[in-house]
Amino acid sequence: MLYPQNSSTRQMTDLSGFWRIQFDPDNTGAWQAGFDGGDVIAVPASWNDQINERRDYLGTAWYQTTFALPWGWRGQRIYVRFNSVNYLAEVWLNGERLGEHEGGHLPFAFDITERVRDDGNVLVVRVNGEMKPDHVPPGGLAGQAGVTFGRADFPDTNFDFFPFCGIQRPVLLYTMPPEAITDISVVTTIDGTDGVVNVKTTHTAGAGLSTRMTLQGHGANVTTDSESGEARLTVPNAALWSPDAPTLYQLGVELVRGGTVVDRYTLNIGIRTIAVDGDRLLLNGAPIKLLGFGRHEDFPVIGKGMLPALIVKDYGLMRWIGANSFRTTHYPYSEQMMELADQLGFLIIDETPAVGLFFAEPGLVRRNEVCKQYIREMIDRDKNHPSVIMWSLANEPHTAKQDARDTYYGKDFTVVEHPSREAAVSSFKEQADLAHQLDPTRPLTIVSHEGATEEAWQFVEVKSLNRYNGWYTQSGQIEVGVQRLSREIDLIHERYPGPFILTEFGTDTIPGHHAEPPEMFSEEYQAEFLAKYIAMLDSKPFVVGQHIWNLCDFKTSQGVIRANSYNHKGVFTRDRRPKLAAHRVREIWRGKRG
Repeated sequence: MLYPQNSSTRQMTDLSGFWRIQFDPDNTGAWQAGFDGGDVIAVPASWNDQINERRDYLGTAWYQTTFALPWGWRGQRIYVRFNSVNYLAEVWLNGERLGEHEGGHLPFAFDITERVRDDGNVLVVRVNGEMKPDHVPPGGLAGQAGVTFGRADFPDTNFDFFPFCGIQRPVLLYTMPPEAITDISVVTTIDGTDGVVNVKTTHTAGAGLSTRMTLQGHGANVTTDSESGEARLTVPNAALWSPDAPTLYQLGVELVRGGTVVDRYTLNIGIRTIAVDGDRLLLNGAPIKLLGFGRHEDFPVIGKGMLPALIVKDYGLMRWIGANSFRTTHYPYSEQMMELADQLGFLIIDETPAVGLFFAEPGLVRRNEVCKQYIREMIDRDKNHPSVIMWSLANEPHTAKQDARDTYYGKDFTVVEHPSREAAVSSFKEQADLAHQLDPTRPLTIVSHEGATEEAWQFVEVKSLNRYNGWYTQSGQIEVGVQRLSREIDLIHERYPGPFILTEFGTDTIPGHHAEPPEMFSEEYQAEFLAKYIAMLDSKPFVVGQHIWNLCDFKTSQGVIRANSYNHKGVFTRDRRPKLAAHRVREIWRGKRG
């Protein structure tokens, strides 16, 4: 899904700003044509932190804004695009229904050419964020055994972050010419010292149309014409994209008829390869090790709202500490975040919103279909980013071939069959097959908490595990926890050879709480915990990644294990101040670079 841009053939304007919102807890509103009154609401941003009395409200709300059509747009195809609305969205323009979309964090658009007026347009969006068992991510399960972690928080999520609601990324009004480029797919390879850029484009139907492609930058100026919309461009002595040198070329695609350009689109691309070879993860044919974090789009007042300054700040913190990567926990991040990763050289594991999945009724078939929708939308949106090196299909699914994790560190361990195990295996096979079909160039992972009995790992190239030994288990005993985890990781690798990533490890740490000797919740405990985990992971050559949980503290539902309704596992506070662990990890990670 090409991001709107301004060019000689396309126009784009941002509808972000102050909208109106009308809450509808009884679902009795009928404001498709607009409403009077309501509250002022900033877009993009979540509603929960903006309006005090709506902090825990996840029901229905109606958004409204008005706009005039910019001068000169007539004669073009005109669209409205929503970059993220959580969770269910239904949209009307001037009282006419445009359509609906399920799921936050991925974009959707509607053609409004025949409905838009020159002036006085009323755009209305009905949003519902309720937690339900057949949603992805699921909720409203009240701590049911076998499908949750056994606790009931408020709001009732099946995941450990706050379920912020609303229009959380920009809303864009944009044009495309009547005959337009509709998609571009780029796959790069390396041939000796040359870079090879394979481009496939699609466009609207029309007689006599051809495609011209130009690749420029870093001494390259390669042009080719294509009747089919496919081309292979070779860049001699190419500058390859990597974290140390995030070189980007500009790909220009023009749609041409009889020598006249009818549409053009430009795209920044990086020439690089990513592959799995035995126990190694290879970037441009050389082993790469991922150092970084899980993180959340989360900040006071804006909730999950897209804030450019915060994106810049978080990249600055990660670069300062020595990180080269992150996972989009637990949903695709904003397109602005992805674009900046391309420019700055960060490696991304791009994850669908499938966190806290379970594989029993109610809602099993529907959840599976929504998961496949997310895979299609995520790959379609992010396929051309050189920073995206891996797709993650899910985080901590209840795939439910469970074991006694504290005792299975030998070859014999107890396995407890769960009645939904077969459904989980079948679901992930379908999802992995779909992802491999849509993008055979990137490896897949599934982030598990089940351990060596995780049967879904058979469908992916990289095995990812979340573990908190020395925190949730072996509490207060870092050495014991690390030793047990070390044996477990070895067992996993024996059963599932190939690259392994520890995608979450960390401790809740109250800023300013100190203890000597270190004790739980102190900054000293977090620093020691992370240092010993990193040393253990560094000792295993098949461990290709270590992602600390979390970059920053973040908001959660209310519950007995979450003081202040925060997860305090960040090495930075929610307002981005470093804890002792940030300095310790910086010493370790930057020390590896000499």
